[in-house]
Amino acid sequence: MKKNFRKVVFIDRDGVINLDLGGYVTKWEDFEFLPGVLDGLRLIRERGYDTVVISNQAGVGDGLFSKETLDHITASMTEAVREAGGEIRAVYYCLHGKKGDCDCRKPKTGLFEQAHRQIDFNPAETFFVGDKISDIKAGKDYGLKTIMVLTGYGAAHQAEITPETKPDYIARDFKEAVDLLLVHDAK
Repeated sequence: MKKNFRKVVFIDRDGVINLDLGGYVTKWEDFEFLPGVLDGLRLIRERGYDTVVISNQAGVGDGLFSKETLDHITASMTEAVREAGGEIRAVYYCLHGKKGDCDCRKPKTGLFEQAHRQIDFNPAETFFVGDKISDIKAGKDYGLKTIMVLTGYGAAHQAEITPETKPDYIARDFKEAVDLLLVHDAK
């Protein structure tokens, strides 16, 4: 008998969901959704997908802002998404500093492992949308389908793609990534 897994799409935060400031978003007032993201998140929810955010937030570990500040930004982001008709089921952050030796900082797969302990999904049928080579590598290493968006660091990182880090798809932005996801879902 075929198991009914949850339909999940993992999404990186900075550069995919919101404008990447080239540093850290340290207060909600600096958080700016990229064009088309709120509509895309609504469409994903309407198609029965659980949206899960997977993001490195080394600024906490490096002492640039507190976990409480990050929690406030996350709560405000999820509320804005909900008000626009979308839903973020869960958020998994690596809070270790950039020089920390942990298993959860992308390109390592620890955040996906944490999510998989709580959400029953089939990696081979699950997408990860990111804007960095480290996102694509982490997704591929966990067996996910990967979409690199050219927002955030995507355009710059596109030149660094190797055969080992080649995403399954490249999209101009989150809206195009959602279109690719939904076309795949219709197959």
